[in-house]
Amino acid sequence: MEQDTSLHIKVIAGSTREGRFSDKAATWIAEEVKKHEGVKVEVLDLRDYDMPFFNESVSPSFKQAPYTNEAVARFTLKIGEGDAFVIVTPEYNRGTSGVLKNAIDWVYQEWNNKPVAFLSYGSVGGARAIEQLRLTAIELQMAPIRTAIHISGERYFPVFFGKASADELFSSLSEKAKEMIEQLLWWTRALKTARE
Repeated sequence: MEQDTSLHIKVIAGSTREGRFSDKAATWIAEEVKKHEGVKVEVLDLRDYDMPFFNESVSPSFKQAPYTNEAVARFTLKIGEGDAFVIVTPEYNRGTSGVLKNAIDWVYQEWNNKPVAFLSYGSVGGARAIEQLRLTAIELQMAPIRTAIHISGERYFPVFFGKASADELFSSLSEKAKEMIEQLLWWTRALKTARE
């Protein structure tokens, strides 16, 4: 049987709200990642993983067996399959979305020793949401890469309110995306080799 040597990249759409932007941004960045050789990309939409608020007696870092909630088990399996991640996040009140933080908190070992990149949007380009997520990633023993994509409110809000084209916005970000993805893939190869 031939061994799969592809790098498995999971893109997480970090909002589930009505009229959201994260699904569009996640689809776009997944297509940008697919332009690189030797990768397999999958978008994980948190709408497909209806996880309760984390309420287990044992912290994910100490769990000995997978949690039994069906959505949590499916999400954890997908995270385990990933060699690297791109997290797409809005910024709410200087932080990430509650649904994204909750999803992250259900998983631990499956995140370890893997790189993560970020794409954010909001009034200051989602910079404060990414700053929070970088700290969380370090606690999860991940490698958050330096380059991120920040979509400022002045560019994002016209798209959100239907006054500008998402395609035009995304095409203007293609060079930044390429830079971020190249960094992510370098770390993905390095850490996958180290894990093996």
